[in-house]
Amino acid sequence: MYESRHHPPLPWAKFCTRLLWHFAGALLLILLSLSLGAAGHVYFELHSWHDGFLNGAMMLGGMGPLTPPVSNGGKLFVGLYALYAGLIFVAAIGMMLAPVAHRVLHLFHWEGHKS
Repeated sequence: MYESRHHPPLPWAKFCTRLLWHFAGALLLILLSLSLGAAGHVYFELHSWHDGFLNGAMMLGGMGPLTPPVSNGGKLFVGLYALYAGLIFVAAIGMMLAPVAHRVLHLFHWEGHKS
């Protein structure tokens, strides 16, 4: 996916395009996760879609649900979704930082700059 140390670093315009694709992937992951959280709150806790969205967004942002769950299924969903949301946060940050970290390491290890 990325260039090896035998190839020169990407030109700045292509690197920015790569950054945008990674950002779009992270955004898609967050939107899918938010949809899952809203749907879970609607299904298990019988919330409206507005309240389900709000609770899903708050949990995905690390704040926790606004309304505590009352059903057993809702409690299980909220607990599992909270663990999932923490992992999604780390994954999204990793997706956005991967091109930057690769470029920095590539500049240090690129064999073309040595004589």
